[in-house]
Amino acid sequence: MKGTYQHTHPFSKLLLVALTALVCLFVSMIIAAVTAIPLFGSDAFSSMLGGGLIYDESNIEVLKYLQLWQSIGLFVIPALLLALMFGSSIKNYLKLNKRVFLRSTVLAAFIVLVSSPFISYVGVLNTEMELPQWLEGVERWMRQSEDQAGMLTELFVKADSFGGLLYNIFLIALIPAIGEEFLFRGVIQRTFHEWTKNKHVAIWVSAFLFSALHMQFYGFIPRALLGALFGYLFVWSGNLWLPVIAHFANNALAVIAYYFYEAGTLKTDPETLGTNMENAWVAATFSLIAVVSLMAYFYHIEKRKHSKVELRL
Repeated sequence: MKGTYQHTHPFSKLLLVALTALVCLFVSMIIAAVTAIPLFGSDAFSSMLGGGLIYDESNIEVLKYLQLWQSIGLFVIPALLLALMFGSSIKNYLKLNKRVFLRSTVLAAFIVLVSSPFISYVGVLNTEMELPQWLEGVERWMRQSEDQAGMLTELFVKADSFGGLLYNIFLIALIPAIGEEFLFRGVIQRTFHEWTKNKHVAIWVSAFLFSALHMQFYGFIPRALLGALFGYLFVWSGNLWLPVIAHFANNALAVIAYYFYEAGTLKTDPETLGTNMENAWVAATFSLIAVVSLMAYFYHIEKRKHSKVELRL
C-alpha cells in the first residue's frame, strides 16, 4: 500500500479520498453499532435508530459514543491510510516529522483565541442571511437543520463533572482537531496544491469543503475562515501539528467556556460572547487587525526559521 498512488493525478486522488472516507465511515459505524449494544443496551440502540435519542439527554452518552466512532472513521483512519497510499510514510506525507517550537505553538493557539470576536461577529452576520423568496423552502430546511444541530451541540457540551469536561474536550476538541486537520490540511489541501500549483487556491478550496462537510449553513462563513487560517498556519510552518494545536485550542475554549457558563462562573452565554455588545463591530474590527498582525508575525518567524535551516544545509 505504501506509496501506491503517489504519482496518480490529483483529481483521481480526490476521488480516492472520498471513497476511502465513505468506506472507513461505513465500517466504523458497523463497529460502533455492534459494540454499542452490549455497552448501552439494545433498547437504547433501537430507539436511536428510530431517531428517538437525538434530543434525549438521558441517552446522550450513546450519541457521544457514536460521534467518537464517526470522527475516527471519517477523518482519522482515512487520513492515515491515504498518507500511506500517497507517500512513503505517514509522518513525512502529513508533515508530522518536524520539531514543534514553543513560540510557534503558543502563537498559533493565541491567534485563534484573538480571532474569536471577529469569527463570532461574522457568525452573527451569517445567521442573518436570507435567501430569495423562491428559495423559501430551502431556507426553511436550512433553518431547521441549523436549529437541530444547535440543540444537539448544546447537549454534547454539557458536563456535570470535571471528568465529563475532560471527556468532552477529548471528544469535541482533541479528536476533531487531529482527524480534521490530518484529512483536510494534510491530505485534501496538499492534493489541491498539487493540482492547481497555487497554495492560496488550495487553502481556500479546502477551507470551503471543510466548512461544507459540517452541514451547518448559518455557520458556513466563520468556519470557512477558520479553515483558511489553519491552512495558512500549515503552509507557512510546514508543520501539521500547528494547525492541529490551533484547531484544538479553538474547540477546547468553547467546551471549557460552556462548562463554566453552566456552572454559573461565566455569566455570559459563550454563544453570544463578544456579539451582544452595542458596538460589537468595534471588537470584531480590533480582533481582525490583531489577527492580521499576528499572522504577519507568524509568517515572518517561520520564514526566518526556514532560512536558518537552509543555511545549515
